[in-house]
Amino acid sequence: MPELPEVETVRRSLLPRVVGRTIVAVTVAERRLRRPIQPDFERRLAGQRIDAIDRRAKYLLFALSRGDWLLAHLGMSGSLIVRATASPSVLHDHVRLRLDDDNELVLNDPRRFGLLKVGAAARAADWPELRVLGPDPLDSTLTSEQVGALLRGSKRAIKNLLIDQTALGGVGNIYANEALFRARIRPTRRTGRVRKAEVAPLLDALRAVLEEAIDLGGSSISDYRDGDGRPGYFQLRLQVYNREGEPCPACGASIRRVVQSGRSSFYCPKCQI
Repeated sequence: MPELPEVETVRRSLLPRVVGRTIVAVTVAERRLRRPIQPDFERRLAGQRIDAIDRRAKYLLFALSRGDWLLAHLGMSGSLIVRATASPSVLHDHVRLRLDDDNELVLNDPRRFGLLKVGAAARAADWPELRVLGPDPLDSTLTSEQVGALLRGSKRAIKNLLIDQTALGGVGNIYANEALFRARIRPTRRTGRVRKAEVAPLLDALRAVLEEAIDLGGSSISDYRDGDGRPGYFQLRLQVYNREGEPCPACGASIRRVVQSGRSSFYCPKCQI
């Protein structure tokens, strides 16, 4: 599933291609996504100009000229790609937004776990997708004191907390594993056993991993591509994720894997305590 760095990379790649462009027509080939596409989706989008693109956690928000937002989530395998209008349709092209420059913004989603929704921006605070999100770890106003309070208020394993979108919006399995390795904290450690002195380094590690991943265009471990169809390269920098049995890059010990709440966690048994 695309995580914060992949979604931010898509946002940045789309900015020069679609901001300022007007949606002249909308074609929906498949309405059965994570939730059915609204009956008035095509009518409501047509004629609106895309004024800006924001990101909230793993969601993209397209600000539209008549006061609406188009909310997009890529689900497990979705992509938003700009292609020439004359290009032939590709298998799993579910939604096509034709723009006024002979290009179109296409949602392609093989598993159909993605989401598209249009609604009034003024009411977005009440949207169920957004109102439950925790703070963005890249928000400069988020402090280590706030993160420490979050840890003290939980009894879960630290990695399970980090990937809880109601705790921190946008963090997923890949980057939680990598950040915990850098912070030398084992993913199974209970939040109540994370020392106060470890909180600020953990937040620093999380931000560093996310920012490095954004700089490298995200991680293309399976089918992720940005808005221009380009892969990311952060997977070449992964130190523990998906490296079970390989030597730790810091000490040489064999990296281990454990399953937590149905998700794989990877760690070094010597470096992480």
